[in-house]
Amino acid sequence: MSVNLEDYQEILEDLEPESVALLENAWHEASKVLSPRGLDNYIKGVSALHNLRRGRGLVDCWIDEIPQVVKEIGEDIVSELATAVLALASRTSGSVIELVLATAPTAARRLGDAELFQNYLQFLNTLIAQAPRGIRPMLDKLEVLFEQLTLGGLRRWAMWGAHAHRTDYEEQVKYFSLVSKESLAILQKERKGTLFVDVQRRINMYLRALWARDFFMKPTSGDFETREGYRPFIENYFIHLPDAFDNFGDVSATEVYRAAAAHAAAHLVETKQPISAESLNPLQMAVISVIEDARIESLSIRRFPGLQKTWSVLHTATSDMNVSIGDYLNRLARALLDPEYKDKDKWIAEGRRLFKAAQDKLESHQISWDIGVQLAHSLLDKKLPFNPRTDTITAPYRDDNRYFWEFAEFDFDKSISAGYETVKQVRKYVNVMEFANEVEVETAGDDAQEIWVMGTEFFPYEDAGVSYNEMEGKEPVSAPFHYSEWDYQIQLERPDWATVQEKRAKMGDMQCIDEIATQYKREITRMKFLLDAMQPQGTRRIRKLEDGDDIDINAAIRSMIDIRMGIQPDPRIMMRSVRKIRDISVLVLLDLSESTNEKVTGQEYTVLELTRQSTVLLANAIDKIGDPFAIHGFCSDGRHDVEYYRYKDFEQPYDEIPKAKLAGMTGQLSTRMGAAIRHASHYLKQQKSSKKLLLVITDGEPADIDVRDPQYLRFDTKKAVEEAARSGVITYCMSLDPRADQYVSRIFGERNYLVVDHVERLPEKLPALYAGLTR
Repeated sequence: MSVNLEDYQEILEDLEPESVALLENAWHEASKVLSPRGLDNYIKGVSALHNLRRGRGLVDCWIDEIPQVVKEIGEDIVSELATAVLALASRTSGSVIELVLATAPTAARRLGDAELFQNYLQFLNTLIAQAPRGIRPMLDKLEVLFEQLTLGGLRRWAMWGAHAHRTDYEEQVKYFSLVSKESLAILQKERKGTLFVDVQRRINMYLRALWARDFFMKPTSGDFETREGYRPFIENYFIHLPDAFDNFGDVSATEVYRAAAAHAAAHLVETKQPISAESLNPLQMAVISVIEDARIESLSIRRFPGLQKTWSVLHTATSDMNVSIGDYLNRLARALLDPEYKDKDKWIAEGRRLFKAAQDKLESHQISWDIGVQLAHSLLDKKLPFNPRTDTITAPYRDDNRYFWEFAEFDFDKSISAGYETVKQVRKYVNVMEFANEVEVETAGDDAQEIWVMGTEFFPYEDAGVSYNEMEGKEPVSAPFHYSEWDYQIQLERPDWATVQEKRAKMGDMQCIDEIATQYKREITRMKFLLDAMQPQGTRRIRKLEDGDDIDINAAIRSMIDIRMGIQPDPRIMMRSVRKIRDISVLVLLDLSESTNEKVTGQEYTVLELTRQSTVLLANAIDKIGDPFAIHGFCSDGRHDVEYYRYKDFEQPYDEIPKAKLAGMTGQLSTRMGAAIRHASHYLKQQKSSKKLLLVITDGEPADIDVRDPQYLRFDTKKAVEEAARSGVITYCMSLDPRADQYVSRIFGERNYLVVDHVERLPEKLPALYAGLTR
């Protein structure tokens, strides 16, 4: 379901002409980042702010800034922000609200998380009640403040000023303008070493380099009043890290982040099953947690030895710490990680001995349970008090281990795709009675959670012979196919990012196909003879083998002569007869974008007509020699709608139906080539041929309406070609773009492309190219 600006004509008529013009200019950008539901909330926000009657500036600010906020933290925040702004309307002026909106992209960028942004909006609501004169100067300095403070630090800094200057409005303004000395002093006190938002990209790349998979991290507010405080944790398979870390002694805050992220990622990689907490007391759980941390770290260090130093420098426990159970737990944690740490305590030595003996059993978490219970029992001999809240591991990178305790359903497979969860539509196949008895939901669209599909056409009683599909003009399609895309900027793969929709190809007048075959009858005959000459004849003998089917008499005689002469004989005296047969499957993938409707320079026919001629010529020749082949085409309208047409499949004969479909071929929309190549490879990989060829015919570079960076889809297509190659599919591109030399070699490789400068020569180039590729 697409949303057009014209659908909101009533709202537009109520706006000022300048706001309407601004909205029209911003609509294209907003459509790229907002779903139909998000666009609806966006427009409703425009209307709500206009109804406040606080001036056009407030409305224009909403129109300009909301797409930028959505880019940073997602579209779910739109309704939350609108609600917060409307709540502020009765408590402050329109200019302050406008300033809140104007600085919203800055807050979203620096916080980097929708939940933290909601907490930020609640903080503004509280601050307006306690320091109404300070909100404006603070927002003017928001960029500077967020460069130095976390959200928790900003809240504490602001609340100190609000309470200290509750009635002195002049000093209040000076404090929030960063002019007064006490303001700068409190700012310095709350300032943290390194903010998460400044290192997130580097840490993400670091984890990707280690485990070759994606991990999703979210910042958490470091307020001491929250239950998390400054400890990392894993929840819903997301890694939650504090929004700021100080340096830890001589260890930089960036290295602390690196250690914390690597430790949490190790949990996600090495934890295959949860640990049962049934019948365990808090002390046993605490000791088991220490052993489990050591287990996953040991497995990771086996693969990446450098992690041992990264983690061990953050343990500061010493052998003279013996006041509490927490001291012993920290000593044990260091002893199991750092072999150079010396500790003569019998309980520590017992822990080291048990863990060393279990090195070949670390793949199972059961060893953590067994050793932990045993050590917890012997730890009681220390007769020390135990407080689960205070007797914890002090190493700053260690998380709270809630992830592996069996308090909730554990799904290891879900941890692989955490961060990419979307509401997926369910396609439910029903019969006629279920379909007829169900009430139609007129507002259901692309966001509908369930789509009902009938396997056959449904004909109403009043229009015999005409189905609902024909009346509505919608052809039935297969279930959507979801493919990943490669984002070269963050060097990550986005799972299920592009959706391929298979569409039923329209039939055309088959007479034009026959006319093409007649026009190029001589080329088809020549092509057939060329390919026939390449057909293998009979059998081929492979000589000089140590193990074969028959003895090579000539080689055997030469070996006997060498023996008589005292020379080391050649042991390769066997040969094998191999029947040489042609074993290849070919899929021709056609670019059917809007640009193919343009006329060839200096000619009266279009690129699409030329592509059709070449495809018919090639199909006739391949059909005559008997190679299994398929002809597919594609175009796209954004990542959610890559249209894919199957004109001829491998098992389908090349008869009237494929020819009629080729005759009805049209050019439209854009060229999201990476998704199309992945889908074509999906069909090629199902073929049993020893050689698989994907021949892409295009008139331009990969491009789509929702992508502004021209390099993005080029790199994704290159990645799709590499994925196809790993599956045994050879991808070759014939480009009709004279400027293709600038990019096509980087996508398909130095030898896997051909640029046809004079596209009118395509019909003669294509058969010769095919002959060369299928030798």
